[in-house]
Amino acid sequence: MMDKSVVQVEVKNVLATSAGSAVFLGNADKIFVIYVDHSVGSAINMFLHGTPKPRPQTHDLFADVLTALGAQVERVVINDFTDTVFFARLIIVAENELEERKIIEIDARPSDSIALAVQAAAPIYVASHVWEAVEDMSIVLKKMQDAGGEKDDAFPGF
Repeated sequence: MMDKSVVQVEVKNVLATSAGSAVFLGNADKIFVIYVDHSVGSAINMFLHGTPKPRPQTHDLFADVLTALGAQVERVVINDFTDTVFFARLIIVAENELEERKIIEIDARPSDSIALAVQAAAPIYVASHVWEAVEDMSIVLKKMQDAGGEKDDAFPGF
C-alpha cells in the first residue's frame, strides 16, 4: 500500500531555459524543478506576478468555464513521476444551485495544474514518495538567481 501523505509546496521561481522553462517548487526544506514548455512557464509567471494579458489565454478560458459551472480549483497534487515525467491530479470542487457539493479529480499535466493552482491561489502538494525521491535544487536556484535569473549559460544543463 502506497503512502498517501503529501507535502505542501509553492512556486519559488520560473526561469527560462534553452528548452522551455524550469519551474522551481518547494518549501523551506527542499526545492525541486519541473521542466515545462515555454508557453506554460510564461502563463505561470504571469499568474505569479499578476501580469495583465491583452486576451484570455487557455488557462484563463478553463478558469472561466469552471467559474461558469460553479466550480473552482481546490488543490493540485503532484502524485507520481517516472524517469523525468511528473504526473499530477487537479482537484476541483463544484457546487450546484441545490448546494450539492461534488469533488472532481482529474489527471492533468503538472504544468497546467500548477498554472491553474497559481491562478486560483490554490495549494500545491507533492506526494511524500515523490518528495523523498526528487533532488534538492535549492543551491542551483540560488546560483541561477545570483547569476541574473534567466541566463541559459548560467548552468550548461539548463
